[in-house]
Amino acid sequence: MDPVRNPYAPGAGQRPPELAGRGRELDVFDIVLERIARGRPERSLMLTGLRGVGKTVLLNTLRSQAINRLWGTGKIEARPDQSLRRPVAAALHMAVRELAPRHRAPDRIDAFLGVLKAFAQRSAPAGRGAAPKLRDRWQPGIDVPAASGRADSGDIEIDLVELFTDAAAVASDVGTGIALFIDEMQDVGPEDVSALCAACHELSQIGAPLIVVGAGLPHLPAVLSAAKSYSERLFRYQRIDRLDRIAADQALCAPAEREEVEYEQKALDLLYEKSGGYPYFVQAYGKATWDHAPRSPVTAADVRVAAPEAEAELAVGFFGSRFERATPAEREYMRAMATLSLVEGEASGAVRDDMDAAVPTAEIARALGRKPASLSPARDALIKKGLIYSGERGTVAFTVPHFGRYLRTQPA
Repeated sequence: MDPVRNPYAPGAGQRPPELAGRGRELDVFDIVLERIARGRPERSLMLTGLRGVGKTVLLNTLRSQAINRLWGTGKIEARPDQSLRRPVAAALHMAVRELAPRHRAPDRIDAFLGVLKAFAQRSAPAGRGAAPKLRDRWQPGIDVPAASGRADSGDIEIDLVELFTDAAAVASDVGTGIALFIDEMQDVGPEDVSALCAACHELSQIGAPLIVVGAGLPHLPAVLSAAKSYSERLFRYQRIDRLDRIAADQALCAPAEREEVEYEQKALDLLYEKSGGYPYFVQAYGKATWDHAPRSPVTAADVRVAAPEAEAELAVGFFGSRFERATPAEREYMRAMATLSLVEGEASGAVRDDMDAAVPTAEIARALGRKPASLSPARDALIKKGLIYSGERGTVAFTVPHFGRYLRTQPA
């Protein structure tokens, strides 16, 4: 079939041609936006899930929903060891710029921008006798003087509460709201996480129209809970998982039908078996199958011919690139995890190789003949690199679907 007409789009954060299986999440967010518009109390949202399940795509779609309702929006991607102060300032600057043309009092906008500028420029001091670094002389693109005495204390928790409150007031003036979208939220530092929780807590108490929509790995709730004990009641958590069979078939068939292409049932069976229902893999196998299929309808034989190419591309770009980031000690740790993480079927006792279970760290140490404490540096480094996560105390699991299966096929 014509590769130019291939509708599938495997890519980081790239929206697939058919956003299947996410109707519930979209409906929930519509309700949140409508409730806030009517002055009803609502919680900020946190999306959690493994890599490749479409969290970033969903985050972008939710942002589009907010924009369609004339909300001010901004989005950032958190990075380890980076303060949120400047990224948040840039995102809120964008959000308020979207609202400014509808505001009747330009002076109110300028006053907020002055607070925003002060917040952005207030970074930790370089230290006694130390020359300010270039990044400490950073200037936001705001053409008003920095305000004084508001959101500029240097304490991120105090400043963020004041900044969010003032931003929400601007949104209230125009009868709308502001939504701040944060991707990779598990990488936000402890102090900044605590500040975000405190700010969201304050906004929820006063019913201010500003919400945070975060997306992160499965241990994000634990990160938030460690920062503030009330965070488990502060946010609405939504776990984003792999697609069920109906949604996976829809993700493949709907775009194909628009190109007048059909799939045989056995081809869909095999594609679901290969992809496991993970959205990124559905797109990867769908794209490879389209390019190899000579004509419609697509058959199971076409899938079998195309699968090695999809797997080779995943091995290099999706799995291999992550594996290469690990040190030899970290790779040894992950190989032990992969061996121990095979899931046994509950009823038949058969081993399933399509998913990986969480593994107790004590078992990993036992398999490697080491003391658990000696493996802590490797474990902590892998968590920091986003390759594994600790969902429950004393256990670890891969952040990437099928990563254990990939490691089990690699030579030691």
